[in-house]
Amino acid sequence: MTTLIESDEHKALRAAVSGFAKDHHASTNGDLWQQAAKLGYIGVNLPEEYGGGGGGIAELSLVLEELGTAGSPLLMMIVSPAICGTVIARFGTDAQKREWLPALADGSRLMAFGITEPDAGSNSHRITTTARRDEASGDWLLTGRKVFVSGVDIADATLIVGRTEDSRTGRLKPCLFIVPRDAPGFTRRPIDMELQAVEKQFELVLDDVRLPAGALVGDEDAGLLQLFAGLNPERIMTAAFAIGMGRYALGKAIAYARERTVWKTPIGAHQAIAHPLAQAHIDLELARLMMQKAAHLYDAGDDAGAGEAANMAKYAAGEACVKAVDQAVHTLGGNGLTREFGLASLITASRVARIAPVSREMILNYVSHQTLGLPKSY
Repeated sequence: MTTLIESDEHKALRAAVSGFAKDHHASTNGDLWQQAAKLGYIGVNLPEEYGGGGGGIAELSLVLEELGTAGSPLLMMIVSPAICGTVIARFGTDAQKREWLPALADGSRLMAFGITEPDAGSNSHRITTTARRDEASGDWLLTGRKVFVSGVDIADATLIVGRTEDSRTGRLKPCLFIVPRDAPGFTRRPIDMELQAVEKQFELVLDDVRLPAGALVGDEDAGLLQLFAGLNPERIMTAAFAIGMGRYALGKAIAYARERTVWKTPIGAHQAIAHPLAQAHIDLELARLMMQKAAHLYDAGDDAGAGEAANMAKYAAGEACVKAVDQAVHTLGGNGLTREFGLASLITASRVARIAPVSREMILNYVSHQTLGLPKSY
């Protein structure tokens, strides 16, 4: 029976990343990314033969969690090495692996991921971005729109989820394409977000973007399998992002509750303050256990088991994060809304873990149908 208690190697990695993040807390995101990549943290999940660490999502999620706990989360870790790197490592052609994996591992290149559309939302079956083949040249022509795509301005390419027509059935099937940032017909517009984050959100327009045959990732007939190979790591890494954010907020609240004195007693001595913080800690620890389970199942090749666990982990982590941030702000009172303590911005950021990349309601739908076997309402 495999234990979910961390190995000595994982404990050592956690301690090393924690120390690194604290030492580089004041670094810009770009500098932090490069320094983390030099130490092998960004590509820890990618194959050794392509310059990665040879680990898995278990190791990568651990790195992101500890960076977030130190107040230095790197959102693009969810996208570039976890989604795009995983999909290319598992399904990409030899040429795609040689071109992208070493660069993703050493941090010299970034890749964004575009799946959500204005009218599709969580329903990937309604994606309308389509690719048709130019029979004369063998190229692909990609047309469509995407929204809420992170970091397109700093990414060298975007892995776009489109659909091609099955020549046998005439039905559209999902496929993934690597679209270079400067491809003609590929334009972006920033979305004005209340969320304060270094990584910006974009709407993308693809107007007959011409791509060579080699831009198609993997097998044209294995699109759905390839797609979900990237979505499970996305959920696991989002859980890590949320847990790190929750731990960061909780750490701020604990430090404040130890020092802030009212009536000659630290406020942390009062159960009205202490118990909610203890409960927030418990919820974060429980979410981490499910995240570790999901990562273990994914790395072991159990995609079906990982799908259920990844959804549960993302749900649990999102809820735990929101509650931890809310309680941290409440513990600091008015100070919780000041820039000095850095918690107010997390009120909005923590909600992202409930919404993206899939809402908690859709996760409850998944568990209802897939796990409990209940009938669908839609």
